[in-house]
Parts: sequence; C-alpha cells; structure tokens
Amino acid sequence: MTEHRLEVADVFRQYEQEFLAAWGHTLSRQQRRAFRDICACRTAALGGHLQQCDSCPHQPISYNSCRSRSCPKCQSSARDKWLVREGRHLLPVPYCHVVFTLPHELSPLALQNPKLIYDLLFRAVRVTLLPIAADPTRLGAHLGFLAVLHSWDQKMLHHPHLHCLVPAGGLSLDRSRWISCRKRFFLPVAVLASRFRKRFRTLLAAAYRRKELKLSGKLRPLLRPVAFDRLYRSLKKKKWVVYAKPPFGGPEQVLKYLARYTHRIAIANGRLVGLDNGNVSFRWRDSANGNTQKVITVGAVEFIRRFLMHVLPPGFVKIRHFGFLANTKRRVSLALCRSLLASAEQGVSKMLTDLQVRAIQRKCPICHTGTLHVIGWIAPGVPIDLVAPICVNTS
Repeated sequence: MTEHRLEVADVFRQYEQEFLAAWGHTLSRQQRRAFRDICACRTAALGGHLQQCDSCPHQPISYNSCRSRSCPKCQSSARDKWLVREGRHLLPVPYCHVVFTLPHELSPLALQNPKLIYDLLFRAVRVTLLPIAADPTRLGAHLGFLAVLHSWDQKMLHHPHLHCLVPAGGLSLDRSRWISCRKRFFLPVAVLASRFRKRFRTLLAAAYRRKELKLSGKLRPLLRPVAFDRLYRSLKKKKWVVYAKPPFGGPEQVLKYLARYTHRIAIANGRLVGLDNGNVSFRWRDSANGNTQKVITVGAVEFIRRFLMHVLPPGFVKIRHFGFLANTKRRVSLALCRSLLASAEQGVSKMLTDLQVRAIQRKCPICHTGTLHVIGWIAPGVPIDLVAPICVNTS
C-alpha cells in the first residue's frame, strides 16, 4: 500500500474546529461550501463507484470527487477537458504572456468586494491592451487574448493579477492581413502600465460614485469622499506592475504553458511538506532571489485562512476572452486569421488527442493496457469495506 501524502484536505479536517472558532464568523457562503467540499472530496461522504478493467479482472473501488473549482484534487481533469476545448482555438503563431498586477493598497477593497474589483481588473486590462495595440503608432492591429485571474502569491497571500496569453500580432484594422509584432518585443511595458493605472482608477472612482463598493470595518472611513479621494490620489503615485514576456513558441508550447495557469488554485497538494504541532510547511518560489525554492511554515489555522481567502464568488468567471477571441466573434475571426496566415496547426493535434483521452478515460494501473469503466455506484456514507453487497450494476 502506498504511503499517504499530505493534502490540503488533511489540514482542513484536522483543524476544522480551531479554524471555525477563530474565523467562522467571517466566512461567506461560498467559502463555507468550498471548505465542506474539500473535506468531503473522495471520502465516503460523497459516495463512490466500482470500476472494471476491460482487459483484466481488476475492479478498483473509488470515492467520488467533489468537483469544486477550489479543490486541489479536482483540477487536473477539469484542466484537461478545458485544454481540449481551447486548444482548437490556438493560432499557428508565437504567443506573448503579459501580467497585470494590482498594487497591494487595493487588497482590502478587493477582499471586501471581490466580484466588483476583479471585474474592474478584467475591464481595465481590456481597455488597456486593445486600444494600445490598435494604435497605428504601436501595432495597428485588432488583438485577441485570453485572461486568467489569480489572486495569490507563492505564500498564499493576497496578490490579485491577470495572466494574459496573446497571439503575437493581430488583424489589421481593415481586416485584410495579419500583422505580426517584432520577434523580441510585443508592446511597451511602461505605456501599458501607465494606461492600466489610469483606466483602473477611472473605473474604481465611477464605482465609488455609484455607491457599488462595500465599505465596512476598517474600510468604513472611505465612506467619506475626502478619505476615498486620498486613496485615489495615492494610487496615481504608485508604480503599477506590468510584465510582458517576449513572444515564444507555437501552439504546442502554448498548450503546455496554458496548463500551468488556467486551473491553478492557491496551493497544490504537491507543495505541502509537512503538518506538525499545528503548523503547516510548504514550498514556495522566491522570485526576488532567482526563483529559489524555499520552505515556509505557518499555523494550520492561518494556512486555512489564506487558502479560503482565494475562493471566488459564486458564478464568477475567472477565464475570459477578449478582442477577436471574444465568444461572440471567435469562430468567424479565427477562420479569417487562419486564412490570412495560410497555415494549419500540425503538432498540436496529437497533444489534443492525448488530452482528450486522458480527460475521459482512465488506464488500468495493473495491466496498463485496459481502460477502466464504471459498473456500479456506492451510496454516500457507506464505507468501502461494505461496498460489495450494496453496489448496483449499471449495465
């Protein structure tokens, strides 16, 4: 039997009472649900299923997954299915990775108003990238891009930012040709940062005037216009961080790159090092020191608090498409782009096929050739050792 590796769920289960006593009164309904789902994931609480290999007698019994988008154990399958769908939209051109980050002064506002502030972040990035790219003195092209919201840093502290994946070029303003950006340069970072800061501040001020911001507790003083104006002016003095990686790869490399960002959560189980005397140790990457791998230790209650801080509001869409990749125009625009590029994706096809198989099938761990198929279900709350007499055959 393989040794059990430490998981986020282990910390949640062992320190549930201590955490709820300290922070339970602050949790939103969505955070409570995520807490319950992660604790119950792949346990008897959710029931299970009996599988049969189609090439050997192996019949594994497994508990069901919670399928929460906050659960560390449920992201790989969701990611593979998403990549199969999105991979078909990749163009045979290099791509650029651009990151837009909110300054830490806005964290308290974002934590009290996550849906509003994160929506403003998406909108500010859209009205930054698209007009600058369309400027004839810059690129002079219609862009299309995908943006993914992350709200954490490597220590699980609040650090909201958008990862944008952008084809390195775009459609000419008259839509008659494809315009490529320079090989080592996408758009000027200083211009992007300045425009991003201006656009976000404008959107934030408009939301304040419409009284859309929730301002309670430590933020209550901001209800006074003079206090909010002080914050508003201080944001102009801050250096807003925008990072742009030079164009890289093609569809195959981009597909692998996407897999690292789209369905990531605050921390994966693989980064956990240990749980001892009420403390959790986990690995983090120190970007200020050459991306050196280090280990940090925090209290279990604080670990849970940091994790749940990044649970998104219900129904919030954290992956969005803009420009010619927007949902309403993507099919027509991509067809035009491909015809102008006069090239077809080649290497990406096999990767998509492999992902599709992995997303819908599970290979037998015994014979390594057969595929596992569900042949029966286990009722919630029934331990695995009592499965045999109550399994219901689905055939």
